[in-house]
Amino acid sequence: MNLRFVEAFYWVATFKSMTRAAEKLSLTQGAISSRVACLEQELGTSLIDRRDKQIRLTNSGQRFLSYAERFLTMQRQLRREMGSPEQSATNLRIGAIESVLHTWLVPLLDRLREHSPQVELELTIEMTPVILEQLKRGSLDLVFAAAPLAADGVRSVALPALEMAFVGGAHLGVRRVHELQDLADQELLTFQRGSQPHVALVDLMRSQGVKPRKLHSVSSISAMQKLLESGLGVATLPYEAARSFVSSDARFAMLKCSTPLPPLPVHASYRSGPTSTVADVIVEEALQFVSGIAPGVPARGSKAQGAPSKPRPRPRSSKKLMT
Repeated sequence: MNLRFVEAFYWVATFKSMTRAAEKLSLTQGAISSRVACLEQELGTSLIDRRDKQIRLTNSGQRFLSYAERFLTMQRQLRREMGSPEQSATNLRIGAIESVLHTWLVPLLDRLREHSPQVELELTIEMTPVILEQLKRGSLDLVFAAAPLAADGVRSVALPALEMAFVGGAHLGVRRVHELQDLADQELLTFQRGSQPHVALVDLMRSQGVKPRKLHSVSSISAMQKLLESGLGVATLPYEAARSFVSSDARFAMLKCSTPLPPLPVHASYRSGPTSTVADVIVEEALQFVSGIAPGVPARGSKAQGAPSKPRPRPRSSKKLMT
């Protein structure tokens, strides 16, 4: 039995789509359909009900799916046991929110390129709902988002949260500890409406009885930095992105506040299957790398003014929000 045919059937059954299975395996839809048809011919039974546009497994297909998982798992275990992992180029599709891009994603990708030179990366930077939906549909293999994805075949791990900071003109006072209302009297810049930083800031001000003068929603960190350079207000940014911005422009500073901003939760969600690829190994390495550092906390000896002195505890849960 050709295990490539079994693998094609497994992903069609998992995604309930020939198109998504083709994207996952970097094949054409016709090739996927042909492999499944060959497998059905070999087994002497139909595995997929093709009477309408939706993919449905027949009774035989549902029974064979469990065998397919076992076959593919056994193949992967055998290759590992015999010390013969795949050496061909492997495509790893990663999605991330912009806050992660501006903190630890680049050094993570550098590490992956160093330790796994055979991997070809595809990177998508988008809001949490977008990349979670792409992971659910099979268009991405691994995402770093502000919320986990609950779906069959998807694993999620909570990572250290990202510290958030207020950034504004240095004339506002680097050493001064501001009250939240003082900063709200400026024009505030934060992420787009419905994003975790936006919701967290609004909830924080409401809980403190603070009314902002103006609250602007901006879709990107780069755009917020440009608006700050034009003299518009105070921004809420991931600590590492703020530190980099402030260190390159003396006109701006990290602003201390008596009421700290809530941290931004980060979750790694990835689709894990029994197929024989190096993607699972790379995902585990990525999770170990990110969990081994404290994103948003400055390295020893590089603490900036206005920086939090200790990392915040990892949140136990988070709502599915955009970021």
